[in-house]
Amino acid sequence: MNFRYPGLRPLAWALAIGLTSNGAHALTLREAMRAAERDAPSLAAQAAEVEAARNDAIPAGELPDPKLLLGLQNFPINGPDSGELNAVPMTFTKIGVKQQMINSDKRKARVDSAHASVERASVKQQVERLKVRRETALAWISTLAIEQKIALFKTLYTENQLFSKAVKARLASGKGQTADSVAPKIEAALLEEQEDQLRQQLVQQRAALRRWVGVRANEQLTGPMPNWPVDAQHYKHNLDRHPNLAVYGPMTSQAEARLREAQAEKKSDWSWEVAYQNRDQDFGDLVSLQVSIDLPIFSGSRQDPKIAARRSALNQIEAQREAQLRAHIQQLEDDLASYRRLDRALTRNQMTLIPLAEDKVKLSMADYRAARNQLSTVISARQELIAAQLKQIDIKEQRALASARLYFTDLEAGL
Repeated sequence: MNFRYPGLRPLAWALAIGLTSNGAHALTLREAMRAAERDAPSLAAQAAEVEAARNDAIPAGELPDPKLLLGLQNFPINGPDSGELNAVPMTFTKIGVKQQMINSDKRKARVDSAHASVERASVKQQVERLKVRRETALAWISTLAIEQKIALFKTLYTENQLFSKAVKARLASGKGQTADSVAPKIEAALLEEQEDQLRQQLVQQRAALRRWVGVRANEQLTGPMPNWPVDAQHYKHNLDRHPNLAVYGPMTSQAEARLREAQAEKKSDWSWEVAYQNRDQDFGDLVSLQVSIDLPIFSGSRQDPKIAARRSALNQIEAQREAQLRAHIQQLEDDLASYRRLDRALTRNQMTLIPLAEDKVKLSMADYRAARNQLSTVISARQELIAAQLKQIDIKEQRALASARLYFTDLEAGL
């Protein structure tokens, strides 16, 4: 039997998936991740956040801007000299400068907080980069799995044609039932339906990949299914580099700096002021120097509550980090167990189940030719083999996805 698509189906699928089989270009996993890193808008946003944090850190430890003082003092508004600028010796115009001096502990705490903010933005940038790489890898793996399944159908159609010839030969020899002649056609139609579903999934999966790599998602994928080394001890010893935990380091540093800043408010700030006072030339000019000192004498209702609030914020961050750490320890154990199961299942399916299914098809077909069983037994055996072959690709995909999720739990992960 010569199986083929109905008339316009190849053209329809080519239009649906955007001519994905481009012989001139092929997209490897490494190239996909590079393309995603180069074009990801989220990475551009994180780079801008880092730049903003660095600029904010520049003035963090600086003193406030000085203030220009301009004034008119002791100007008479009643009496015989009312409205006269130079009538009395106490009237003068004033120009001066005032500078506030923040205590050194508070300034250092602000600098430390700003540096922690820069570090936090940098870690978030690394985390976002890792997320882009991970999600691109997951989308690439799932797309490749569907492509491999579709490629398998070429072999299945060839085997279906051989199956059809075997049935015809048996009928020509006067054995079997006439109804057997439709069995290969039914199998071909079912294969066609399965392939249609896979091609629909391919369109959807390429759309997911396109989110990360743009138009390059239309290229045919090339390369093996990845399987990153899974080192359980390495992952357990490097939980601090987990993307969702790494950010707590700078967050804690920033909270500690804000606590020190609140504590420093108990120390007095002070300011100085220098002014030149101009009077009528008959009286002479003046110069004044003034110093003012803050008096934090009501700390019970002002500084102490703020210190308590900053300490509570620090405790909150530490508790959140501990909760996240415990959750990731559990997740790591689950992921490692899942990977080990999939690794064993892949070996079992490849070394045992598929060979047994192939043997069952051969034996069933031999018995059918010898009239020792019914065609339904052959069909059942062939369906089991097809299921095992598709399952093999599924397990490879799931193992690759599991190894990717484990591999990208390290902030320094890279190809």
